[in-house]
Amino acid sequence: MFVYIRDHFEFVRAIHDFKSLFGDGPYCEVQDGEQVKGLNPYLKMSGKLRRLLQTFFVAFLAVYTTLLAYQTLSRAGPFNNVISESSKLSNVDYRYLSEDQVGSVVTVSERKLFTTNMVTSATATIRPPTTTLDDVFISVKTTKYYHKSRLNLILKTWFQLAKKQTWFFTDTDDPEFQKRTDGHMINTNCSSSHNRKALCCKMSVEFDTFINSDKKWFCHFDDDNYVNVPRLVRFLGDYNSREDWYLGKPSIQAPLEIISRDKTTQKVKFWFATGGAGFCLSRALALKMVPIASGGKFIGTGEKIRLPDDVTMGYIIEHLLKKPLTVVDQFHSHLEPMKFIRKELLHDQISFSYSRNKDEWNVVKVEGLDVKHDPYRFLSLHCHLFPHYSFCPR
Repeated sequence: MFVYIRDHFEFVRAIHDFKSLFGDGPYCEVQDGEQVKGLNPYLKMSGKLRRLLQTFFVAFLAVYTTLLAYQTLSRAGPFNNVISESSKLSNVDYRYLSEDQVGSVVTVSERKLFTTNMVTSATATIRPPTTTLDDVFISVKTTKYYHKSRLNLILKTWFQLAKKQTWFFTDTDDPEFQKRTDGHMINTNCSSSHNRKALCCKMSVEFDTFINSDKKWFCHFDDDNYVNVPRLVRFLGDYNSREDWYLGKPSIQAPLEIISRDKTTQKVKFWFATGGAGFCLSRALALKMVPIASGGKFIGTGEKIRLPDDVTMGYIIEHLLKKPLTVVDQFHSHLEPMKFIRKELLHDQISFSYSRNKDEWNVVKVEGLDVKHDPYRFLSLHCHLFPHYSFCPR
């Protein structure tokens, strides 16, 4: 703007000098500080030509003034663009963008903002996209020996909260439970034994089935787990499935140490989430596992380290992919004393389990149905969490 004013006054002064060539009248000259009629000593021309030149300079003045104004606004243009782009960026909610999307926004802004020698700083909290039940793939590992005793209990309780999202992986065809699960029972054709190869075989099928789905989260549980489905979904909502997440709870107090069976015999340490409590993997992490875990490769890795499925999972993620386990205390296995989970905290837990130690049951301590009808306490737990079910005491 200052440049515009300076240029404008210089032009006005030039026009004033030009007027002095013509005077205020058709014929005039200055004598003793006064204008008198007569011929201008600096220029002799006809009145018609002089009027033509005056018209030309008036038009030129208008054009020149317009150009000066346009140039002034053009100088301010980049600054206005920066403000505009900054406003656009400030309206972008980074909390709902993936790393790639955030990167693309920053890349575009760099080209438009940083070339103006201006530095724009902002803080943004990245929040994961909204997680719904349909984003979760829940797998339950079982065997034909436990269909009647364990699956019956699951189908009556928490399965009712996630019928379309829960799949059962077993080792036989069972028309009855195939119907009761609405076709969500998969025969893995793996052995029904409990050895590491059979366990890794089922886990391999679970993993591949998830990869072939469109789900964002893979959550594995055993057939002796109770899953608090709404709590699981809320919990996963705190994490971004586009990032690498290995969520679970170890059953040991220190990382597992094994001897590597590669060419160099060296000790390897890693954590693993116990399958007895359940664990979840984000899709981003699962996709990174595909080259070394899908298509039966998971079984081969388990055989290589000679350890069961949940340990093999930790070996692949923590040791091979260098992705850490995030410990989640709300997952619980039968290896923990269930009775120590306080009643007021039950709603906040994700999974529970049970076991029998000699003559004593390791079960959740919760009031409800008679112990004879509910020895595992899953029915009573379900009624405590969701009291509207018909079998719950009134």
